[in-house]
Amino acid sequence: MPTKHIAVIAGDGIGPEVISQGVKLLKAVPGLDAQFTEYPWGCEYYLKTGEMMPENGMELLKASDAIFLGAVGAPGVPDHVSLRDLLLKIRRGFDQYINLRPVKLLRGAPCPLKNARREDIDMVFIRENSEGEYAGAGERLYPGTPREVVLQTGVFSRHGTERVIRYAYNTARRMGKTLTSITKSNALNYSMVYWDEIFREVGRDYPDIKTHQYLVDAASMFMVMQPERFGVVVCSNLFGDILTDLGAAISGGMGLAAGANLNPEGVYPSMFEPIHGSAPDIAGRGIANPLATLWSVSQMLDHFGMPDEGAKVLAAMEDVLTEGRTLTPDLGGTASTSEVADAVIARYLSRKAA
Repeated sequence: MPTKHIAVIAGDGIGPEVISQGVKLLKAVPGLDAQFTEYPWGCEYYLKTGEMMPENGMELLKASDAIFLGAVGAPGVPDHVSLRDLLLKIRRGFDQYINLRPVKLLRGAPCPLKNARREDIDMVFIRENSEGEYAGAGERLYPGTPREVVLQTGVFSRHGTERVIRYAYNTARRMGKTLTSITKSNALNYSMVYWDEIFREVGRDYPDIKTHQYLVDAASMFMVMQPERFGVVVCSNLFGDILTDLGAAISGGMGLAAGANLNPEGVYPSMFEPIHGSAPDIAGRGIANPLATLWSVSQMLDHFGMPDEGAKVLAAMEDVLTEGRTLTPDLGGTASTSEVADAVIARYLSRKAA
């Protein structure tokens, strides 16, 4: 396999603590020749320079095979600045229109749902990642006056909507799962009705795929009460963002939440990240849960054409969760971030040797 060039943006808060553990795991993967380039971008960089990344940042990242992102956000920097000027800038600039988030109850992971079986929670969320409600289109008129009006416009193009839905149908076919589309078309009579129309239109090319369509409020209820209803799920940017956090809550917590931002055609690099945020309240204490970061490494290995290695990483995580001896405080343990990562890496390598 050719050398993989991985851009590392550790970011803010606990980002550097967990990303360093992910890099440690990547360096341990047999058969993966990886070179890492670190970029000190994020909120601290912003407070020093007035920008979240330098003007040529996208050009620097473009040469990478993948981007490994820690977390973005810190007190003192408005969230809309930290989000839009780094994370969303990369997603849009590199046309990472697929946000892939597994919602899967790993063996040994805690679950707050009564009587939920491990096999009941096994979903893949495919979230439209480039437009929709997060397109940033809108205007503020007559600010500071009694006539002030704020417009926030969702953008749903045929190109953007059809490609994410078709990707979801192909994923459902490959995985042998059902496909569920989640909208709010009873209230959003233009954007979500349009999404429903495209979902049915594309579906005519996939008569073998069993499909469901739920309104987002009903889907939220079903995820808690009947999670077994869901296999592959496709939804817009906003609904996918919210529902995957709910998915994390029912499958072990945010410390086990990983995500991939994909440019499926490979024209641009894809980006992999834990989605738990920067958690400034525990930053620097060495107790952040690294498992979401290690799961994002598993996704990166899948992306590099090494699915067997990605599966072994998840199996090693399950071994550590099941043993219960080396867990961070959010999972009821007393271990440090590095101790948990080292335990997973040791189990991963032992599985490899076996």
